[in-house]
Amino acid sequence: MVGAGAVGCYFGGLLARAGESVVLIGRPAHADAINQRGLVVHSIQFDETIRVRAATDLGAAAGAGLVLFCVKTPDTDTAAELLKPHLAPGTVIVSLQNGVDNVERIHRTTGLAPLAAAVYVAVQMIGPGELKHTGRGDLVVGDLLAELGHLARREGDLEAVRDRFTRARVPCRLSPAIRPELWTKLLMNCALNAISALTGERYGAIVADATARRVIEDIIRESVAVGAASGVRLDAADMIEAVWRLVQTMPETLSSTAQDLQRGKPTEIEALNGYIARVGAEHGIETPVNRTLHALVKLAEKRGEEGKGKREE
Repeated sequence: MVGAGAVGCYFGGLLARAGESVVLIGRPAHADAINQRGLVVHSIQFDETIRVRAATDLGAAAGAGLVLFCVKTPDTDTAAELLKPHLAPGTVIVSLQNGVDNVERIHRTTGLAPLAAAVYVAVQMIGPGELKHTGRGDLVVGDLLAELGHLARREGDLEAVRDRFTRARVPCRLSPAIRPELWTKLLMNCALNAISALTGERYGAIVADATARRVIEDIIRESVAVGAASGVRLDAADMIEAVWRLVQTMPETLSSTAQDLQRGKPTEIEALNGYIARVGAEHGIETPVNRTLHALVKLAEKRGEEGKGKREE
């Protein structure tokens, strides 16, 4: 697991729990705690300490048959470049990241050819090496590079990834059209992440507010228009209903963007509402709601970083 944050620890922990040989590669505080006492998981399905190895050096990926790439989107290119020398020929890589262009960026920067995954899980780190899971935990995996015509489709690799997750009791569906799946997940994130971050509210409380629901509908309509201009056609009404259904499965979720702001860390907003605003501008499509949310989160991010710097002085 390259990037042992909440997502990496959750899926890595479940794979280790199922008997897979797993190494979680992440920050020293988490790695030290996991090596000392194990990964503590408070799940809606179980409460357990899982024995799993952790490291801070990407060299720990040497010899891995499967690498799950879970770093934050701003770190994608740098992490991929540092990881590449340690990979054996034939290593399968799966990007479990937010956003729709990470796989293409990794391929363009390093020549590596990850598979892509749309990830649906409500999870957060609540302490060093300690994880809280509050909803879902399923994946949709596909071969984006093949879909875009860059490579031949890798059926064997896809099936092997699905089978590993299935053995770990992680619902994993293979999709022959992963690009619309990634855009669907992007729209879910654009609809909820920034609002959760700026208000501190969880998903259920957000959609219970009539005004917030109208804002979400505007976000989706803008994003669907940008998706269509980018060659991905989604139905706005269907996507709005999908947001309401998603929230029903994880009403207590506080978005990852909110968690980053609370910790004074950089967010992934550039890959979410910022991406919609940027690509919309390239196509001459107005995206005022996405653009506004992007600007507000960036201001809050700057304030958080300044506050963190003052606390550290």
